Amino acid sequence: MIPRAAMRHKEQGITMIEVLITIVVVAIGLMGMAVMQMTSMNNQLEAYQRSQALFLIEDMANRIRGNAAAARTGDYANATDFGLQDIEDCDLEVTQAARDLCEWNIAVIGTSTTLDGNNIGSVVGANACLENIAGSADGETIIRLTVAWQGMTPTVSPASDCGRNNYGADDRFRRTVSVDTVLASLAI
Repeated sequence: MIPRAAMRHKEQGITMIEVLITIVVVAIGLMGMAVMQMTSMNNQLEAYQRSQALFLIEDMANRIRGNAAAARTGDYANATDFGLQDIEDCDLEVTQAARDLCEWNIAVIGTSTTLDGNNIGSVVGANACLENIAGSADGETIIRLTVAWQGMTPTVSPASDCGRNNYGADDRFRRTVSVDTVLASLAI
C-alpha cells in the first residue's frame, strides 16, 4: 500500500497543467473570434461598397431614362474614366446629357462628403464607365453602366474592362458591378 503523503506528492502539478491547457484553448478560441470579427468587418465593407456602386448606377440609369432622346442619339455612349476626371462646374454644360455626365463624375468621385479634405462620399477608388451595347435613333437602345472600385482583399479579376489596371498590376483587388439600361422602342 502506498502511503498518503506519497500519493499527494505525485498529484502535485496536475492542476497547473490543466490550467495551462485551458489557457491555451481559450487563447486559440479568442484568436479565432478576432479573425471572424475582422472577416465580418471586411465583408460588411465589401457589401457596403457594392450597394454604393449600385446606387451610383441607378442614379445614372434614371438620368438616361429621363433623357431617352439624347441616349438614343449617342450622347451618353462610350464614356469612360468617370471618377478619374477633374471636377468641373456642371452649370457650364450646354446639354442635359453633358450635365448628367458631369454630375455623375462628381458623384463617382464622392465630393458630396469630405473629411479632412478627402472625398469620402463614394466607394473606394471609384471608376465608372458607360458603354453603348446596342442602339439606334428610333429603336431599342441598351447602355451598360459599370462601376469599378478597389476591394479589400484579392480575388478573381472581373471580366469587365472598366477600371482595368487601376487597382494593381493583376487587377485582383478590382471589383465591378454592371447594369444594362434598356430604352425600349416605342414605335408602332
